[in-house]
Amino acid sequence: QVQLVEFGGGLVQDGGSLRLSCAASGRTFSNYDMGWFRQAPGKEREFVTFINWSRSRTYYADSVKGRFTISRDNAKKTVYLQMNNLKLEDTAIYYCAARPAQATIPTSSDYQYWGQGTQVTVSS
Repeated sequence: QVQLVEFGGGLVQDGGSLRLSCAASGRTFSNYDMGWFRQAPGKEREFVTFINWSRSRTYYADSVKGRFTISRDNAKKTVYLQMNNLKLEDTAIYYCAARPAQATIPTSSDYQYWGQGTQVTVSS
């Protein structure tokens, strides 16, 4: 079992920045690839970004490329999401998720563990 808890959400103005953290407990963190997803009101959950266990691979949704950065610290069992130049359309609940480390391109169904989510609200 892996438990995930997200931190760092909040209210920020258009163009501002936030840094989300996701702390893991339980099994060896470095055995897992990590992803961030988000769900806006009335919309389906969508992929935001991914980082593999060794930090050698990252992927980003086109909507966040160049603005968001994912990173991880395996010693601290934490994955981060630095969000810059936030836009109104970034408003959503953000979730981190873990899947067992593997070489395949990640899909939503790969993820076995999910956090409870943290709200990010971007205001004008």
